[in-house]
Amino acid sequence: MEDRGGSADRMGPFRVLFVCIGNSCRSQMAEGFAKTYGKDVLEASSAGLFPAAIVAPITIKTMRQRGIDMQGHFPKSLHEVSVPFDIVVNMSGYPVPQSLGRKIIEWKVQDPLGQRESFFQQVAAQIENNVMQLVMELRLNPPALAAAR
Repeated sequence: MEDRGGSADRMGPFRVLFVCIGNSCRSQMAEGFAKTYGKDVLEASSAGLFPAAIVAPITIKTMRQRGIDMQGHFPKSLHEVSVPFDIVVNMSGYPVPQSLGRKIIEWKVQDPLGQRESFFQQVAAQIENNVMQLVMELRLNPPALAAAR
């Protein structure tokens, strides 16, 4: 990892895409956490391999309980987001096209769709922790992506 000067302002924030299957639960949660905790170092987007019709109501409820408003969020396909991204975080469990981003990170997060609310809470906590770690990494020791910009 290489320091890019310690300033997200100088070169702009990292563009980060969170991907899951339906863009209804996991990637939406990650986008919400990233926009809340990391807006100084990243611009968050999300998409799904096979987008659902709506963001799952339990996703919205779970995030609201954590103080994050999901108003305006809607499922998107990979074709609806502007590529390339600096970082793609893949939670789908399936390969994603390398053309999506300069760096692809795999997070093993179980799909909570169809599960109990307590499981959604567990998944949200895992994603929140992962997002916070990513944000801290970008703040303290940014990847050597800046040279490729």
